[in-house]
Amino acid sequence: MATGWAPEGAVQEQIDDTIADAVKQARSGIPSGESALECCECGEPIPEARRKALAGVKFCIDCQSERDNQRVFSSINRRGSKDSQLR
Repeated sequence: MATGWAPEGAVQEQIDDTIADAVKQARSGIPSGESALECCECGEPIPEARRKALAGVKFCIDCQSERDNQRVFSSINRRGSKDSQLR
């Protein structure tokens, strides 16, 4: 049951879109293709075992760990309340 001016199923559509965006974001971070011999960030050699374990790896373990720890914020606001738009 929709509330206010929202059409029937609008809340579920928002949930589905949020999940689809999260899956797309996660998949974009999966390396593919040929692995680099040297780290694209620091230039250090990437160990052969790492290159074999992960297809398309571009960063050494230290640089990848730093990238993984960076916070990612979504700029999409699907909540629609006035309070959420004031951020």
